[in-house]
Amino acid sequence: MSTQKKWTATRIKDLKNKQKIACLTAVDYASGRLLDEAGIPLILVGDSLAMTVLGYETTLPVTQAEMLHHTAAVARGVTWGLVVADMPFLSYQVSVEQAVENAGRFLKEGGANAVKIEGGAFRKQTIETLIQNGIPVMGHIGLTPQSINSMGGYKVQGKTPPEAEQLLRDAHALAEAGVFSLVLECVPMELAAQITADIPVPTIGIGAGPHCDGQVLVMHDLLGMFSGFQPKFVKRYAEIGQQMREAFSAYREDVEQGRYPTEEQSY
Repeated sequence: MSTQKKWTATRIKDLKNKQKIACLTAVDYASGRLLDEAGIPLILVGDSLAMTVLGYETTLPVTQAEMLHHTAAVARGVTWGLVVADMPFLSYQVSVEQAVENAGRFLKEGGANAVKIEGGAFRKQTIETLIQNGIPVMGHIGLTPQSINSMGGYKVQGKTPPEAEQLLRDAHALAEAGVFSLVLECVPMELAAQITADIPVPTIGIGAGPHCDGQVLVMHDLLGMFSGFQPKFVKRYAEIGQQMREAFSAYREDVEQGRYPTEEQSY
């Protein structure tokens, strides 16, 4: 019998100052299963799938139904990892009651173990209420893609002293609200280090330097599945996109030239 235990929000939180935390995004059953088999403890069904899977230009158009669909598929492939569902734009902003109802659906219908919501201190009441209702929450501050229109683009946040002070206040407020971890996206590494040292919950960095308690990347970026813009913080661990193109081209040529199938692939 395996001695491995299911990752929980409490176990992730307890890794603070003990072990760096690897987090990756997953979008379907196959990717969820592979991440789980690789031992990734924190598996995020990110709303970035709006762009990587569904072809939208930003995360804003992805719907609750689409996120539930993908979350459920990922959850079916995961045995040990903690599955976190990214709540999409306008699924939690209207009211606390709306947030509780929709977050509950991600756990009930989507099979998630926790949800992630964007925003700073102004989300404190929402987060507290979700947690009181048995829904673990991952916070997210810094560059928050659902607020891209008001932020004026994909820009590093916290570069000025007032902005840095606000992010520090936000981090403390979310930790006090009870988040089990906090994503810091696109903030200067010195500020990320300060936040990490100041709060009692793990920070998960993306474009926030090496001093966070963990790191998260979008799976498609890590695998090199897109040939366009690559953010500075991305490290490619494979060039799967190029390998896929080459395999598809080889298949096409084999079919066109009559090299596939052969007798070996026939009944």
